[in-house]
Amino acid sequence: MALLEIDNVTVRFGGLTAVDEVSLTVGAGEVCAVIGPNGAGKTTLFNAVSGNAAIGSGRILFQGEPIHGLLPHQISAKGVRRTFQNGGLFGDLTALENVLVGLHARVESGILGVLLASPSARRIETEATARARALLDLMEIGHVADQPAAQLSGGQQRIVEIVRALATEPPLLLLDEPAVGLAPHMREQLVSIIRRLAGQGIGILLIEHAIELVMSVADRVVVLNYGKKVADAPPAAVRADKNVLEAYLGHV
Repeated sequence: MALLEIDNVTVRFGGLTAVDEVSLTVGAGEVCAVIGPNGAGKTTLFNAVSGNAAIGSGRILFQGEPIHGLLPHQISAKGVRRTFQNGGLFGDLTALENVLVGLHARVESGILGVLLASPSARRIETEATARARALLDLMEIGHVADQPAAQLSGGQQRIVEIVRALATEPPLLLLDEPAVGLAPHMREQLVSIIRRLAGQGIGILLIEHAIELVMSVADRVVVLNYGKKVADAPPAAVRADKNVLEAYLGHV
């Protein structure tokens, strides 16, 4: 059984068909990249999976259960976590505090316990902080844990956002153009991080315009154009497809 199954999904906005009967699957530990020109339907497809866009037909299954029609926070609670193209960090909070925000769903103590500073609340807070620091260290940015997010480089902010999404140990991670604005060395680090996460069994659905990054990290590449799926194959096969190269990749 696939971790994520998108089955003949169509999304319409008025008379515009943004996603047209698209099907794809993502397995545990698999990296599936979705590419295509601007307006191809990539972000709309992501929005449909994460509950930010309603589908007109088809179905979306996560771990065998339908999730289309659920609200975004309900889908996230099931284990589908997403990053956004334009980021979403709290600039006034430190990197560590931003990750702790992502851990809030795992904190079992009530607000009364926090206000009263009960031993249980202090223990949970200590454990959450230790986990957040460990995640930042794992992604090689532990040295910026106590710096405000607004003062971090664009690349560091991207990694913090990924760490925050990972904080609740989701089975599936949706990465929306994580390499935007990254310097070459940060892109190499991102590739290493994605491979590491996939090696831990996390399924990854990735939208990305950085084609060389896609080709180096994806197990499968899905190509969209005008809302339709025109290719779904391993990177080498997509790279060798002359029609795909000319229409979507350019000469890479």
